[in-house]
Amino acid sequence: MFDHHDPGTSESTWSTVLPAAATPLDPSGFRRVVVLAAHPDDESLGAAGLMARATDAGLPVVVVVATAGERSHPDSPTHTPEDLTLLRRREVFEAVGRVAPTAAVQLLCLPDGGLSREADRLRDAVADVVRSGDLVVAPWRSDGHPDHAAVGAAAAEVAARCGAVLWEYPIWMWHWSGPDDPAFRGTRWGRVDLEPDQLRRKRSALACHGSQVRPLSTAEGDEVMLRPGFLAHFRRDHEVFAVPDEGAPDDETSLDAPWFDDFYRAGEDPWGFRTRWYEERKRAVTMASLPRRRFRSAFEPGCALGVLTADLAERCDAVLATDISETPLVAARERLGHSRTVRLEQLRVPQEWPDGRFDLIVLSEIGYYCSRSDLASLAGSAARSLTQDGVLVACHWRHPVAEYPLGGDEVHRILRAETGLRVLVEHVEEDFRLEVLVGRNVRSVAAEEGLS
Repeated sequence: MFDHHDPGTSESTWSTVLPAAATPLDPSGFRRVVVLAAHPDDESLGAAGLMARATDAGLPVVVVVATAGERSHPDSPTHTPEDLTLLRRREVFEAVGRVAPTAAVQLLCLPDGGLSREADRLRDAVADVVRSGDLVVAPWRSDGHPDHAAVGAAAAEVAARCGAVLWEYPIWMWHWSGPDDPAFRGTRWGRVDLEPDQLRRKRSALACHGSQVRPLSTAEGDEVMLRPGFLAHFRRDHEVFAVPDEGAPDDETSLDAPWFDDFYRAGEDPWGFRTRWYEERKRAVTMASLPRRRFRSAFEPGCALGVLTADLAERCDAVLATDISETPLVAARERLGHSRTVRLEQLRVPQEWPDGRFDLIVLSEIGYYCSRSDLASLAGSAARSLTQDGVLVACHWRHPVAEYPLGGDEVHRILRAETGLRVLVEHVEEDFRLEVLVGRNVRSVAAEEGLS
């Protein structure tokens, strides 16, 4: 997770690659522009210039803000959440009025910081607004903020269902990422160029969000939220959006059982789980990353041939190992059928998530087979299934694969954002990324043994 207090990536760093890294976009061909935001100010940061340009082109603009942003200053001694709700409500109406005076603005007043738990209400509210032929503009799903991911996921689902086009605006990516980050380089970007008057109106809209761009008071807890260095990313003469990559695999469709059945027809061990030193070493790194010697109950979806499952069984009292395809499970049963510790089942996750609680969940090389929405659902199910001392281990190949809906680094960003868990262990190599995600009750190995 990023810290907004950190300096972050400078605008001068981004200016070395922008706007050349993004192709020009023209919103004028759409029936209407629907701008979705997680919090008041998101719409101005990410899309105020687009709203100004759409308004100048005669397009209707609708703005839907999911929360009132009432938790922006949780330690404020001068403003309660109720005060911030009223203040930020006024700010967003004034800001939108500066760029799109005729726009309709709707506040859903869902809980700030809790949108991942309001997925159904959020999706239904978006579906009430979006129509075929609309341009839907929403926070980038990989922005690193759970609320942004939730709004982006709802927008993607509804847009795909009703025939709208989705553009996604990054906000915090400009802070935590950089031009060499695979997240940036692996995404197709477009830009909306702004006329001088449109840029002036955008900057005026940003200034309307006084609760965010200025301190609430001089008291501790009332500090400014959006500092000048961060705001510099939004004073450009263009806005940048993640846009659909024509000809790329559909990231809204998970790979299904027939795909894996066909893959296993190429050989009993097509990935070389049992023969490659790469796989053997990666399993050793995975097992070494576990913060405890023993676990009570583990869940390993996507167990394939059960090679990692066998290692887990040596350190767990019980292991539920599943796979979407029956083909590898046949080999897994031959390997582990004698074990009293391991139970093997054919399940499709997240749709068929098992009952029960687990103190260890291992997601090894399965996340990038999921669509963004399925992975977000999987992450939520995993977080809810963990015990208070539970551990989530994720390990994924980092290189692009044409058939996979997602990349490994993107999988980990979504998992961090959607679970709300913190990173206890992070191991990053050129080829794979491994992270151990835990809740507040889990301490490091050194802390548990009194060394730190």
